[in-house]
Amino acid sequence: MTSLPFPLAEAPEPQAAQAAHRLFTGGADFLKGVVAMDGLPPADRIEVCFAGRSNVGKSTLINALTGRKGLARASNTPGRTQEINFFTLGDSHYLVDLPGYGFAEAPLPVVQRWQELLRTYLAGRATLRRAFVLIDARHGVKKADEEIMTLLDQSAVTFQAVLTKADKVKEKDRARILDQVRERLSKHPAAFPEMVLTSSEKGIGIDTLRAIIATLP
Repeated sequence: MTSLPFPLAEAPEPQAAQAAHRLFTGGADFLKGVVAMDGLPPADRIEVCFAGRSNVGKSTLINALTGRKGLARASNTPGRTQEINFFTLGDSHYLVDLPGYGFAEAPLPVVQRWQELLRTYLAGRATLRRAFVLIDARHGVKKADEEIMTLLDQSAVTFQAVLTKADKVKEKDRARILDQVRERLSKHPAAFPEMVLTSSEKGIGIDTLRAIIATLP
């Protein structure tokens, strides 16, 4: 019997957990919001970015990872923040918060400017080790998720699916949704072959995701 592709990541080994503890207790701070490529900070450290539909829980997840409740500010208005937000993690990493996509309420020119900035950032950031694509575990992969994953394929940026709000999924629906996500991921060559199941509210998967970030080469 062959194992399913895109298994769920397991709890970290002790060595990885220790590395995560060292990294995430080193302090996290907001550095700057960037609206153009010439505003990017120096590419002098490991960088990971977080992408996700509006209201997928991206800001909440970043806050849970860093242990700082108000570090990344959540917005109830899709498309309101059109910046790439950089956070320092200790003196060795950047956490990068990309604006939520699927801008139902944002003017088209604003969306186009942001999409061009995103493409340029993804294609030209040599220190970007991995993108984390956040997917609402209640709904699975939607069209807007497919679009960002295709862009990551085209940019040759490895991305890993992170399912959010896992505590909101009924047990009877879980296998079906996971299978749908696996099927969609299998079509994307840049997809990392392992998913992370998280709940910021319950702390599910937070230590696992911290360890993944801390042990990236």
